[in-house]
Amino acid sequence: QVQLQESGGGLVQAGGSLRLSCAVSRNIFNINIMGWYRQAPGKQRELVATMTSGGTTDYADSVKGRFVISRDNTKKTAYLQMGSLQPEDTAVYYCKVRILAVEYWGQGTQVTVSS
Repeated sequence: QVQLQESGGGLVQAGGSLRLSCAVSRNIFNINIMGWYRQAPGKQRELVATMTSGGTTDYADSVKGRFVISRDNTKKTAYLQMGSLQPEDTAVYYCKVRILAVEYWGQGTQVTVSS
């Protein structure tokens, strides 16, 4: 069973920064896509950023220029560096990975941005 361990969430003031991490529990070599999604209260889960094994990235328009996704394939870990955080970034952030044709989700980590 593949498990994802997320960390790095918390409370930050507007304009601040946080870095999220997502580590895959097993020694797997075919992690195609690693990504971050978020879900704010009363809203649908939405894509934040993804990165393929080849390094191609995709970002939501709302985070472009503020968030940066990266991954360390040797550590099987994805990161989300979040800067210039705003209250509207408050949400539970979920990590998702695709291994071959199967997708796995993390439990989520809360990010709260105070004004």
